[in-house]
Amino acid sequence: MESMEIIYMYNLKNKNILVTGGAGFVGGHLVEELINLGAHVLIIDIVFNKKSYLYSEKLHLKAKIIKQDICDYKKLDALIKKNNIDFIFHLAAQALVQEAYEHPRQTLENNILSTINILEAVRNNPNIKGIIVASSDKAYGDLKKKKYNEEDPLSGDHPYDVSKSATDLISFSYFKTYHIPVVISRFGNIYGEGDLNFSRIIPGIARSLIMNVPLELRSNGKYVRDYLYVKDVAKGYVLLAKNIKKIEGEAFNFGSNDTYSVLKLIAQIEKILDKKIAYKIMDTARNEIPYQSLDYTKIQKVLRWRTKENIVSTIHRVIAWYRKI
Repeated sequence: MESMEIIYMYNLKNKNILVTGGAGFVGGHLVEELINLGAHVLIIDIVFNKKSYLYSEKLHLKAKIIKQDICDYKKLDALIKKNNIDFIFHLAAQALVQEAYEHPRQTLENNILSTINILEAVRNNPNIKGIIVASSDKAYGDLKKKKYNEEDPLSGDHPYDVSKSATDLISFSYFKTYHIPVVISRFGNIYGEGDLNFSRIIPGIARSLIMNVPLELRSNGKYVRDYLYVKDVAKGYVLLAKNIKKIEGEAFNFGSNDTYSVLKLIAQIEKILDKKIAYKIMDTARNEIPYQSLDYTKIQKVLRWRTKENIVSTIHRVIAWYRKI
């Protein structure tokens, strides 16, 4: 096993790496991880929030930033050629279920077309060594089972879910047809420093505690998800890129042992912080899947990835980050 890893492992130091959506929550942490590895990072995004992790940690000073819409294929292709890109992490997407419910056409167009453009750019730039496409547990849809694994069907029912199912299938088609080096990553609910979407549960909890206002729950509080710390996610992305030759054409679940309903998550954080969290159940969420948890045995066996952090070890410093912005 060790010799196989040596044969297939890429060193990302001094590589030219494009991160789409690199100014976002997860993107900021991935950019940090890549910079620490000595990579030359190019960020392409359309929204740059000065309160984001990218700026709070001054990562924007260590990467090249381009404000550009990747749904414009000609500009994207030109950018990739000009910068001699070696690897692409495709994180850019409309990532909110509620937003997809309210604006389905924009969500489907953005998430699907942007992925097609990235894949097409890789097809026309054979020097690119790998592309990692960020997907989600939502790509599976509602399978009504305790643990989802990579062999389960992609059967999204609602606009956001379908956008992810389609993204995965299109990515696989480019691998099968054109042999481009693509890998799919599917994650549960990611949390951590830098998530500025306060409709999500952990940013919402932070806001509630800091501003002393009730937490408004979009759901009925019973929906169950895996909660995965963002730095574990960033390290997982890097592991996929380093091993791309060994795993191209495959999908990998990234899950955790922090599997909670919303109400149980609140109770757990109350216990850790020794503070009460006031909340109101709004129950306005639409098209949410009641129970999703990912079986991540495959990534553990193939690449030896596992979470190093959990809610207990991280929640104090996550709340502290929100206090300083």
